[in-house]
Amino acid sequence: MNAEQLDAGAAGTVSLGGLTVNRMGYGAMRITGPGIWGPPKDRANALAVLRHVPELDINFIDTADSYGPNVSEELIAEALYPYAEGFVIGTKGGLTRSGPNQWAPDCRPERLRKCVEGSLQRLRLDRIDLYQLHRPDPKVPWSDQVGVLAEMQREGKIRHVGLCNVDVEHLEGARGIVEIVSVQNRYNVRDRESEPVLEYCEQERIAFLPWFPLNAGDIHQIGTEVALAWLLHRSPIMLPIPGTQSIEHLEENVAAAAIRLAPERYAELDALAGKGKSAPA
Repeated sequence: MNAEQLDAGAAGTVSLGGLTVNRMGYGAMRITGPGIWGPPKDRANALAVLRHVPELDINFIDTADSYGPNVSEELIAEALYPYAEGFVIGTKGGLTRSGPNQWAPDCRPERLRKCVEGSLQRLRLDRIDLYQLHRPDPKVPWSDQVGVLAEMQREGKIRHVGLCNVDVEHLEGARGIVEIVSVQNRYNVRDRESEPVLEYCEQERIAFLPWFPLNAGDIHQIGTEVALAWLLHRSPIMLPIPGTQSIEHLEENVAAAAIRLAPERYAELDALAGKGKSAPA
């Protein structure tokens, strides 16, 4: 595959508040170790993949302090700092890790403050362009969780605020406290439980970042590029962030930005809704 012919902006752009990014991003969760725990087995390869991201005109990268933990953010800074003009990093906070594949919410305001400060340090930033609450914490009032991010936005440490793993009620409540520019929920050709949230985001022009975008059942039958092309076709606010540890797969993902499927193929993929469920994060 000729990387010079690949362009993450071939599907157009989407707005994250006042920021405009190409509609094919990169998710940096899987550059860590097994179970999203510890360093990658091949550090040099992880850095090479990250450095190839902007070469494909990807100008949005998604990460989180819990990926590693800390490892993903540290690798991004090592590979890409100083960041190119217009390159946007979105990170997340609010989950704790006790081991591989173990995730638990802790969104106490004092802890979220530490999460933001830690991400600023690891990413070598004075301000985070997009900071997303990773998952609502049922033990903490929602207004407190969102409110502390609004405070840090006013302090100049966060530029834009987003949410992850939320329903419409969460989203509406948060918008009464601070402007929300993005929502990151599980969504793919087979798993569309977040359809009401996506529709709300469409109405309000809020960017929608589908995580687990390639859970398409037998992905070898459907095809990675086709599954991503369907997502891009589904909505103009869609910003897929597929992740990979492979330069080859990274290029395959970006190739989807230029794919235009026949109407009957879109209809066939639409019919897959409800026939498969993805695993929880």
